[in-house]
Amino acid sequence: MRTPPNERLTSDIAEAPATRTAKSAPERRCILSGEHGSRSALIRLAVSPDGDVLPDLLARAPGRGAWIGVTRAELVQAMEKGRLRGALARAFKGAPLSVPDDLPDRIESGLIRLLLDRLGLEMRGGHLILGSDRIAEHARCGAVELLLHAADASEDGARKLDQAWRVGQDAEGSGLTGTRLPLDREALSVALGRANVVHLALADAAAAERVDLALQRLLHFSGAPAPGTG
Repeated sequence: MRTPPNERLTSDIAEAPATRTAKSAPERRCILSGEHGSRSALIRLAVSPDGDVLPDLLARAPGRGAWIGVTRAELVQAMEKGRLRGALARAFKGAPLSVPDDLPDRIESGLIRLLLDRLGLEMRGGHLILGSDRIAEHARCGAVELLLHAADASEDGARKLDQAWRVGQDAEGSGLTGTRLPLDREALSVALGRANVVHLALADAAAAERVDLALQRLLHFSGAPAPGTG
């Protein structure tokens, strides 16, 4: 990524007012909606050496960045109406920019890759629980922090694990359910190097939070409905 002329390497576009405390999460402002959100929830856009506006999902590229917190459908609409180009022109102070037509695809595929990478890291760290029987056992004992189902998991299999989770969480009747991933069993199996990965669970709270953070970014951008929590 390049730095437009006369810009500091450490600056970020549309930062929230400097009222943060040492313990609060850094916030940024979406250039399209004007709403504020945490860096970890929004998506950073940066400029390549060729002037292309590209997703910087890890927020590591030098120079200015512009942040968005809209869904894919809202981004497509903003591109079609020219609002994204106008917002970027203001954010990058008139620097020559090119917005790729496939920017929404690049963002979504990047978010999917980050989620799969995170699952792989938790797998190698010994934090993932696989297999319906093992997950059900942990769930009934209250030892599951996050429950996930492949997009093509059977309704019956998911329902049984959801019920076991509610029992372990003392949440019967709450409607608490695991989250349907926007990934099928084939994609999960390839990513994790295991055959027929249909259901996943995490017992470690910190690991569950890391996975859920990556998942919620993807679900929000894709416009998927929030999982049932009663």
